[in-house]
This record gives sequence, C-alpha cells and structure tokens, in this order.
Amino acid sequence: MPRFAVLGLALALALGGAQAAAPQQKTQAPGYYRMMLGDFEITALNDGTVDLPMDKLLTGAQPGQVLRALQAAYLGVPVETSVNGYLINTGSKLVLIDTGAARLFGPTLGRLLTNLKAAGYAPEQVDEVYITHMHSDHAGGLLAEGKAAFPNAVLRMDKRESDHWLSAANKEKAPEAARAGFQTAMMLAKPYQDADRLKPFEGATELVPGVRALPTYGHTPGHTVYLIESKGQKMAVWGDLMHVAAVQFPDPSVTITFDSDSAAAMPQRQKAYAEAAEAGYYVAVAHVAFPGIGRLRADGKGYVWVPANYSSKP
Repeated sequence: MPRFAVLGLALALALGGAQAAAPQQKTQAPGYYRMMLGDFEITALNDGTVDLPMDKLLTGAQPGQVLRALQAAYLGVPVETSVNGYLINTGSKLVLIDTGAARLFGPTLGRLLTNLKAAGYAPEQVDEVYITHMHSDHAGGLLAEGKAAFPNAVLRMDKRESDHWLSAANKEKAPEAARAGFQTAMMLAKPYQDADRLKPFEGATELVPGVRALPTYGHTPGHTVYLIESKGQKMAVWGDLMHVAAVQFPDPSVTITFDSDSAAAMPQRQKAYAEAAEAGYYVAVAHVAFPGIGRLRADGKGYVWVPANYSSKP
C-alpha cells in the first residue's frame, strides 16, 4: 500500500475513533426565550419538567379520551410537563409572574432562578412578583435557602388567594391530607410578610402600567390571570387555567383533580379560550411545552394551539 494511503487510513481511523469516544453532554441550553410585546420585553423562564400521570389526574373525560388524545400528539403517560414562569420588563418595572417550584417537586424542577440569571437578570432586580395562585409549582421559588429569593420585590396576589392559604383557621379546618399545602404557602409568603412586602389586591385591577389582574376563580379560590398590553399588543398569562394542551385545547370541558372547584374552573377556561381565539392575542401557559407561548384558533367545539413563531431578533 502506498505510504500516503497508509497515512490517510491512519488519520481516518484516528478521527473516527475520536468522534466515537466523544461523551454525550446530556444537558439542555439555558431555559429562557425572549420576545417583544409592543415596547415590553417578555422572557419565558423554564423551571424544568415533571412527569405527571395525566391519565389519572384529568377528570370529566369520556373513557379512553385522554389516552387517545395523548397518543394523537405522540405522547404517552406519564406526560413530561413543563413548568414555566414569565418575566416582563416594561422599561420601568421588572415583574415576574410565577416562580416555579424550587425543589418542592423533586430534582427535575427548581431551575427558574438559574435561567433568570442566564437570561441576564439578577433576582435583586425584580421589582414585583405576581402569583397566579399559591400551589407549590407556581410559588415554591419565592424562597431560596430559606430566604426571600427576590429580596427587593413586592409580592402580589388576589386577596382571596392570600386570605385562603395564609389562614391558620383554614388550615385547621382542612382535611389532614390538605394541610401541608397551607403550611407550605405560609412558609413561602412569610419573608415577604415580615418585610411588609406582601401586598394583596382585590379582583380586576391594574398593578403597574400595562399589567393588570383578571380574576379567574375556580382552580383555587383566588386564581388570577395577568393581562399584559403594550402598543396595541396583548398577552394573557394563564397560570393553571389549563394543564394539558393535547387534551384540553380540543376539549375545554376536561378538568383536573388539582382544581379546588372544577365546576367554576371549567367555564373560566372556556371563556378565556373563546376570547383569546376571537381577539388573536398571545397567551402564556405554565404547563404547555416550553416556552408555552402561542395563540388559539377555534376548531369546531374545541381549539388548536398555534405556538409562537420563533424569532432570533432582539
């Protein structure tokens, strides 16, 4: 064999061996996604994902309906479910809507603070934190190492929500299995209460210019949607108005066991879907696959989810 051929073969084998030996990285890119809404900068922040047995958690469906819908979306059970928060920079205020779970739901969640920093912000810069509701996967990130994770922020939620979860009397009246939820909520809110930075609001109200609260009671007693508007563009941050895109967009009547009052939560979802589809504005959803931002299109008795078109423009 000619000498140059031997050298070429040796080089090829060496390169091939090097490629085969390269270890898999097994990591994702930082979990944030940025877009502009008028003059406002919106940053979706992923807290991680958690596997949930949606075939057992979803209620009000026909036999086999949930599994068929999941299979049609190439999903199985459990469903790997995103947990998302949303950071709004209005130019004068930095507002975080929901904080993720921290480590209250296990090691696959708790990444929101890391992703906030990767997105170029520090927790100390957050002016206000708005909670859609006090379930741990939305409020768990209020604390970091036992202290307020956002040390300069005002904490805001509907008064019905704070009155419910932060009441010792309600905790004592609750079934034994439900008392841990009250205890966790009290723990999460305490540093903000102690610093006089817990400021509940009542019902529909503007919190900062361009961001207002809309009561959507049902999933919890004070569940709230936040509406963001700038330069004629609009986005609704839905919290837990819905959970499973593959099932609840085609059939908004399907509910979930996490609802404190499913009979109230379902019409809130149906109304929100109809308004979003008719007006064509963006919605941001805590448990739709990250970044959870898109629009709805009416389709018969249900809706089709249209994810936001990716943009790399600043």
